[in-house]
Amino acid sequence: MENVVAIDGPGGAGKSTIARLLAQKLNYLHLDTGAMYRAVTLAALREDIDFNQQEKLIELARKIDISFDQKGEILLDGENVSEEIRKAEVNKHVSQTAAVKGVRDVLVKKQQQLAQNNKVVMDGRDITTVVLPEADHKFFLTASLEERARRRYQEVRSKNKDADFEKIKESIARRDKMDSEREHSPLKKAEDAVLVDTINLSIDEVLAKMIEIIEGEVQ
Repeated sequence: MENVVAIDGPGGAGKSTIARLLAQKLNYLHLDTGAMYRAVTLAALREDIDFNQQEKLIELARKIDISFDQKGEILLDGENVSEEIRKAEVNKHVSQTAAVKGVRDVLVKKQQQLAQNNKVVMDGRDITTVVLPEADHKFFLTASLEERARRRYQEVRSKNKDADFEKIKESIARRDKMDSEREHSPLKKAEDAVLVDTINLSIDEVLAKMIEIIEGEVQ
């Protein structure tokens, strides 16, 4: 699949930041698929849906309109919810939403349609394995749990919000476990994805490495 870059990896590995900047450099559209699951979660919270009621979550995923603007900001029924989907209550429930096969089926279809109609950099947890296995360029970004928790802690603190490092670390570890052990589309590295450990690399260094690989494959 030409003109498509697929990126997977655990929370806090820098996927969304790298994907957004890579899309800018390539003049592609950035699609953060994790944000789509967060949007469904936010919609469920707004409608007071029990996260154990899977059929209602699936029905909701079908009903709502999720799209992206040219900046990669996510829209829920036309409303920009890029900030709201990052709140603690959404963090608490998003893994439950993402574990529901019917929800994944609905969103995967939307993701594939977006990739067919645009030049995209798409990041998530099952992009290289399930959503876009035929993508020309596939990457798996990772870093240690400690490093990923440190980054998330600094991100929260940079917004002048209170943060507890140990709680953030526990939350990321719990998400890692749920994502890698879930029955449907678990987080794992595709055999042909390039592994990029970001722990000792700056954002610019990660970008340079990925662009070098992409341009090398294109030539």
